[in-house]
Amino acid sequence: MHIPTLVPEVLGHIGKINVTNTMINAVLATSIFLVVGILIKKSINLRPSGIQNFFEHILEMLMEYFDQVTGDRKKTLRFLPVVGSVFFFILLSNWLGLLPGTGSLTWNHKMILRPANTDLNLTLAMALVSVIVSHIFGFITVGFFTYFNKFIQIGTLIKSFKHGPIAIFTAVIEMVVGLIELVGEAAKVLSLSLRLFGNIFAGEVLISVISAIAGLLIPTPFMMLELLVGLIQASVFAMLTLVYLSVATMEVHGESEH
Repeated sequence: MHIPTLVPEVLGHIGKINVTNTMINAVLATSIFLVVGILIKKSINLRPSGIQNFFEHILEMLMEYFDQVTGDRKKTLRFLPVVGSVFFFILLSNWLGLLPGTGSLTWNHKMILRPANTDLNLTLAMALVSVIVSHIFGFITVGFFTYFNKFIQIGTLIKSFKHGPIAIFTAVIEMVVGLIELVGEAAKVLSLSLRLFGNIFAGEVLISVISAIAGLLIPTPFMMLELLVGLIQASVFAMLTLVYLSVATMEVHGESEH
């Protein structure tokens, strides 16, 4: 019985870059997206049919789902390239992890294929991208200094000196709250990355143990459950990213009144 390790196994090297078994899954998912994208582009028609009609239906369902968070179709269209890419990549990489041979095919006593999201490096990188992109959208939407003042309220503190001790005390409290917000941004990265990594890794271990003990037939219901888990985790990650983007692009409290 081969129990998956926390750290992905290195299968080879490309220059100084380690090629791990989780990277193969990620590259496979990206390649599938590339092929599907080319096929859709070639079949684009004003009267959609076949593959174009199918994916337009999926996209419309996804946009209606996003509208419930943004409350604005324009915002949904603006965030769709980022959030949609995150959703479909996580979903496909999770489902590819259930293909026959994943976790069982070995080379030099190392698993050849593993779900991409069982690599904490990948989930951490996606979480960083999600949070950083939300701040970039915030800077662009409300302005750099206005958005920066949301966290480190130097401008508010300077203005408070004109209004007496109570205003200064309030401004100091607001600055402390802003610094706590910075800690919250770091917590977003940790929660996004660890939640996705933990759920997918736990599912991988569960399937591996049951397959080794009970053979191939018994784990089938658990694999069906993992299909649902893969969809849920992709939805949670994407929706949280969408929430971060929506909140970051809201007008900072007090600016409209000012």
